[in-house]
Amino acid sequence: MTNSEVRTPRPELQALASKTLQAVGASSAEAELVAASLIDADAKGIHSHGLLRLPLYVESVEAGGIVPQAPLKWVRSAGATAVLDAGSGFGQVGMREALKKARQLVSESGVAVVAVKNSTHYGAGAYWTDQLARDGLIALLVSTTGATVAPYGSAEQLIGTNPLSVSFPTGDRPVTADLATSAGAFGKIVAAAGAGDQIPEGWAVDANGEPTTDAATAVQGALIPFGGHKGSAIAVMVELLAGAGGGGKFAHETVDIWTDRSSQIGTGNLLIVIDPVFVHGTEAPISRASEFRDELRQLRPATGVERVLAPGDPEAIKASSNVDTVGLPQHVDEAIRATASRVGVTI
Repeated sequence: MTNSEVRTPRPELQALASKTLQAVGASSAEAELVAASLIDADAKGIHSHGLLRLPLYVESVEAGGIVPQAPLKWVRSAGATAVLDAGSGFGQVGMREALKKARQLVSESGVAVVAVKNSTHYGAGAYWTDQLARDGLIALLVSTTGATVAPYGSAEQLIGTNPLSVSFPTGDRPVTADLATSAGAFGKIVAAAGAGDQIPEGWAVDANGEPTTDAATAVQGALIPFGGHKGSAIAVMVELLAGAGGGGKFAHETVDIWTDRSSQIGTGNLLIVIDPVFVHGTEAPISRASEFRDELRQLRPATGVERVLAPGDPEAIKASSNVDTVGLPQHVDEAIRATASRVGVTI
């Protein structure tokens, strides 16, 4: 079964999500930010990181896992580096502060490394790295998650889906890769389970380590890394970068809010920013990136492929059809409206 799409004016979704978050204690500013980040993901067709998460956030706030209006504290600043304690607040709020600090540091040194510890889910990584790339900065962002992935050769969960986002400036829309290091994002599997859909082969195993295409069974089992042993190695390195480097809990030390809404999951993020013009003293890196992207798009398509796209193009194309109204899977629309109603919000 595949749910139908429900289209809603974007301002209505923004108001619904924002007021729902404010109803459980979020300030208007942080509620607007969180809502905007989730709707941006839905507009790009990334429903795994969109308003699907709103009921989860609300329940986690109610249970104490996410702390609204959490105090943010810069616990260290040295050279072009800084560390932020996000106080178990909304991950989007901590990441907004991390971007501000990174912009300051990179203007002084040409590079910036900002770690955010004691955080929570920040939405889709591209929402943050694209902001920096639109201002001419190269940005790389990694994050820890709960343990959902069995490393290559194992039938046991140890690492997370460990998202990795990289955006490179081109003078207009950045070239952006935003991906989970698992074969499929955990949110996509949760979304498929909610819709009653199957997942592709090679995404997950059941509790006994046997391959499965049943989304509900996969949630109880384990995801597997993309790309076999090579993808598994990248996932492990992201675990180290965000967990050890970012100061977060490792996945196997984390009780995810998908499992326990009251868990303060201690997510770690590591943001690395480079100003290519500062490094080279010329705009050439950006113009060369633009030329390379255009070369990529002009390649002859393989059989069965309409045209060759650069990383980030599919999401940009999808977003262009969701400017005024945004389409949500029916089960997501129903879930967010039920959550809003439960906390006393009507739009």
